Amino acid sequence: MPHKPRIVAGVEVTPLCDATGPMGDAIRRPLAELFPGSNAPDEAWVLHFHCFLLRDPRGRTTLVDTGIGAADSPAASWAPVPGTLAAELAAAGVTPAEVDTVVLTHLHSDHAGGAVADGRPVFGNARYVLQRDELDAARGPMLDHVITPLKDHLHVVEGQSEVAPGVRVHLAPGHTPGHQIVRVGEVAMTGDLVLHPVQLADPAVRYLYDDDQVHAARTRSELLEALRAEHAVLATAHFADPFVEL
Repeated sequence: MPHKPRIVAGVEVTPLCDATGPMGDAIRRPLAELFPGSNAPDEAWVLHFHCFLLRDPRGRTTLVDTGIGAADSPAASWAPVPGTLAAELAAAGVTPAEVDTVVLTHLHSDHAGGAVADGRPVFGNARYVLQRDELDAARGPMLDHVITPLKDHLHVVEGQSEVAPGVRVHLAPGHTPGHQIVRVGEVAMTGDLVLHPVQLADPAVRYLYDDDQVHAARTRSELLEALRAEHAVLATAHFADPFVEL
């Protein structure tokens, strides 16, 4: 069942847990290797894979990220597929056809793997919001299996943009070239800006699989400083608790 929603600036924000589990053998590393210099324990990392459903007072729906996808999705080589996003949405009272906007924070397979199934958009009536820099950097399976089927549904933005009433995206590069976060009032859905609580304690801690570790650490430090000044709430992709008070 979905976690308890929060009402923020009139928008209902509901966390959806698509999956829980460790990384597969293809990319699995101990926490101490994934977050070097963090003093994290030398053990496996069990991830929670969260997406977020946003509903405004007029019933318009926005989905932030689409999870790991089906058993044959691009995430299948390393993530605990299939994801349960469809069941989580159903439990929240929403069908895929009722989703108006999908925001993809970035094109890693655990965030965008559920955007397409059987060569077709899962959310067939939605616009899929992606940063221009992320689209330009798309390669390999995510280009072939996600972007190509979505080509007529893409809504490409550059930098900051309001993508639905009260819902804004902000470019937050480093983890990927066009990584973006999503803001609704004081809630920030952070994608992979912060992957593990060790990075809240020290934003300079790098992550092994960031595209540009230096740029990601700088972006994380700057944004977390700004979000703390606002007393914002983080809506996280991979923490056990999807909401974190700053």
